[in-house]
Amino acid sequence: MDAISAQTNDVYRQAFKRFNRFMLMLWRLGFRRWINSWPSVGGRIMVITHIGRKSGLRRQTPVNYASVDGDIYCTAGFGPVSDWYRNILVNPNVEVWLPDDWWAGLAEDISDDERRVSLLRDVLIASGFAGPMFGINPHTMNEQELAAATKEYRLIRIQLAQRMSGPGGPGDLAWIWIPISLALALVVLLPKFVRRDTSK
Repeated sequence: MDAISAQTNDVYRQAFKRFNRFMLMLWRLGFRRWINSWPSVGGRIMVITHIGRKSGLRRQTPVNYASVDGDIYCTAGFGPVSDWYRNILVNPNVEVWLPDDWWAGLAEDISDDERRVSLLRDVLIASGFAGPMFGINPHTMNEQELAAATKEYRLIRIQLAQRMSGPGGPGDLAWIWIPISLALALVVLLPKFVRRDTSK
């Protein structure tokens, strides 16, 4: 990768990090189905919970994904420098927040799989605008073109192992809408009661 490409790649990485923080907050606030309501544009998005290889802390990263034959596939589009990818190489035990479910699973780099290009095409189609934004059109590229354009991409398979439930999962901050709704109701209704009392 030349210096200009590396610099551009780093700009994209930093932009996606900021965007991912926003996307993760939407998930925690309970908007996961809304986020996935227009997959042809916004893509199919899940959240991977992984363990920091140095910190040992839980980290969460939204990524695009495709479901194929019961397994979940995603890609590290920025290649092996992606932090979440490097984390799962050290500790492959992950959790995934899907639009309608929450699972524990085992992640594995299968970038050398003979079906790599076909599976990457599925993931990139499920990525909505993200592929074309990087100059990759999975709908029109042939096998050779797609393989060349994604040679740095890492392909990850996540085998779902156990359905999860309880606190700490997707929508863990959705409760905040109750006090917000009550506060808004007070703002709307309280002036009416005040005006009614003063008119007596």
